[in-house]
Amino acid sequence: MFILDTDHLSLLERADSVEGSRLRARLANVPEYGVAATIVSFEEQMRGWLARLARAKTVAQQIHNYAQLKRQLGNYRTMLVLDFDDRAGIEFERLKSSRIRVGTMDMKIAAISLALGATLLTRNTRDFAKITGLKIADWIT
Repeated sequence: MFILDTDHLSLLERADSVEGSRLRARLANVPEYGVAATIVSFEEQMRGWLARLARAKTVAQQIHNYAQLKRQLGNYRTMLVLDFDDRAGIEFERLKSSRIRVGTMDMKIAAISLALGATLLTRNTRDFAKITGLKIADWIT
């Protein structure tokens, strides 16, 4: 199984992105349920859109941001979204106690990947490489 990190999910959403096109081409060779996102990435992206909505100064900006938020929801409704469950929680606590210098959200995504033995697709190989046993790949480069 391959898990898409938040950055890879963002690239997929950009229709005009060369990197997104490259990623879509590679994912076309993976069975539908062989690729997933995490509830943690959903949280990260929702927080971003909600922050944009809060900063919107005009009704036109609000309309645009709500449309993007709805598109985001639609994207997640079409893919497998993995839980931050008991197994991931145990991995997360283990990672936290090891004092690895990786952000909390990235650590949670890594914990889900470790709990499932999945490969994490990410451009953030520098941080994720600090986590022993985590399988990572960057399908953009």
